[in-house]
Amino acid sequence: MGGVCSCKRDHYADENITRRGFSSRYFKFGSSKWLESSLFLPASCCQFQRSSCPSLLELCIRKICEDITKYHSFSMLPRDISQLIFNHLVDSCSLSDNCIEAFRGCALQDMCMGECTRVNDKWMDIISSQGSSLLSAYISSTEVTDFGLSLLRNCSNLQALGLDCCDKISARGIEHIGGFTHLTYLGFRKCCGLSAEAMKSLSGLMKLVKLEFERCPLIHGGFVHLEGLTNLESLTLRSCKCITDSDLKPLAGLVNLKELQISCNDITNVGVSYLRDLYNLVVLNLEGSSEVTAACLDYLTALTSLKSLNVNRCHLSDDGCEKFSALSSLKELNLGFNNISDTCLGQLNGMTKLEGLYLDSCRISNDGLAHLAGLSNLKALELSDTEVGSNGIFQLSGLTKLEDLNLSFTSVTDSGLIKLCGLTSLRSLNLDARQITNSGLAVLTSLTGLTHLDLFGAQITDSGTKYLSYFKNLQSLDLCGGRLTDAGVNNIKDLTSLMLLNLSQNMRLSDTALEFLSGLTSLVSLNISNSRITNDGLQHLKPLKNLRALYLEFCGVTACEIKKLQATTLPDLARYRPNQ
Repeated sequence: MGGVCSCKRDHYADENITRRGFSSRYFKFGSSKWLESSLFLPASCCQFQRSSCPSLLELCIRKICEDITKYHSFSMLPRDISQLIFNHLVDSCSLSDNCIEAFRGCALQDMCMGECTRVNDKWMDIISSQGSSLLSAYISSTEVTDFGLSLLRNCSNLQALGLDCCDKISARGIEHIGGFTHLTYLGFRKCCGLSAEAMKSLSGLMKLVKLEFERCPLIHGGFVHLEGLTNLESLTLRSCKCITDSDLKPLAGLVNLKELQISCNDITNVGVSYLRDLYNLVVLNLEGSSEVTAACLDYLTALTSLKSLNVNRCHLSDDGCEKFSALSSLKELNLGFNNISDTCLGQLNGMTKLEGLYLDSCRISNDGLAHLAGLSNLKALELSDTEVGSNGIFQLSGLTKLEDLNLSFTSVTDSGLIKLCGLTSLRSLNLDARQITNSGLAVLTSLTGLTHLDLFGAQITDSGTKYLSYFKNLQSLDLCGGRLTDAGVNNIKDLTSLMLLNLSQNMRLSDTALEFLSGLTSLVSLNISNSRITNDGLQHLKPLKNLRALYLEFCGVTACEIKKLQATTLPDLARYRPNQ
């Protein structure tokens, strides 16, 4: 059954868990900083987006989903077809009590519910009916109980299970998870019933490769039950305020760990010392561990496989940072929001393998950039909210491999941008700054490879938008808060590769602007909030069949009219504002 359109899946082994990211999207209203995480579609549905002409299968799936109330069961269809229908309903936020019953006994392999919060024990019964075919399930709901979770015992081959916000699941319900001995991925988010005692049920999951805990307040002391999970390669402890140094001690024996994410306030250098024997560790994230200082480097230098270190929002200062020179194999280093200065950068000049360096909100000045000249392999450099200005930018001219540069909230002006012209490998440039004008945009036209350009708050006017025609490959553009009128938007209409466009807070834009944008059929997200757009202008959005997010807050647009547009011509529109 179901060989028609099978897709190879990785069952949560990939760094970005399939569909898991939908629960942790990050949005910055008025800007496109959420580009990487918010609206790129799950692999299961990307095939619906790539071709300009949909296939017959795609058209059939869409039509079935439009008429979903007409169908009582899909169990007679090939499994892969039923799977595509299910995925499409999830991705379009259309899965409901009325249609879930049609999937009973369909032998689906994946039932990942995305942001759907309607899941209850009745739904769990239908999930359970997939039997041994079910390989992955992701559930985010406060309505699932211990009984509902117990129904999954029929799914003996379950390999991946995510439980979010399941407040009604207690320790007794979590006991059932111990029977899923084939699990390779397990995730808990905001699960108050997960206690140290309940974690005993996890001790027999010997095939676990990836384990995640987020905002679970009662797990302090439970990590002793993980000591035997020697196949574990990735462990995440995010925003679990109860975690202390003693919880890290049992992790010392997990010698196959390659990735450890610890974002917990109460971790100190003592806790870090328990990690020094994890010789296979490649990624270590200590972000937000406000008691960790540069003294932790005494232990981290023993981790010879370490390639990525995140000490963002820790308690580092220049004192002790000379020990960074011993981490010569690092490819990525995040020092953001620490009390470090140019002195610390002087200790990094021997780290020639660095490809990513993040210095957000540090006391870095123009003089400090001189220490970066030897880091010729840098591909990503974050300098936002530092003391860097135009006079220091020339220090970056030798970083010819640089692909991603963030200069937002610095004092860089148009004159400083001239020094970026030789960085022809740049793909992403963030210049959130009031100092950038049309002249600065004109200077950047040599960077024709740019795919992401953020000019949030820049002084770009209609005459300046003509320079955007040089950036044929742009996929994301942010001109929020500028001085644009409809005439300026007319110069954007030929950027046919655009997927995300933010024109919010340009208060003179009217329905004519939407008419100009109607040819940008690759758009996935459009934001024109705080403008003069009205309900009448919505008709111009009908050709944008790939649109999944639409933001028209503080305009003359009502949620009722957007819903009509969604129901008639934009079935994939999953997120919109106003939403009431």
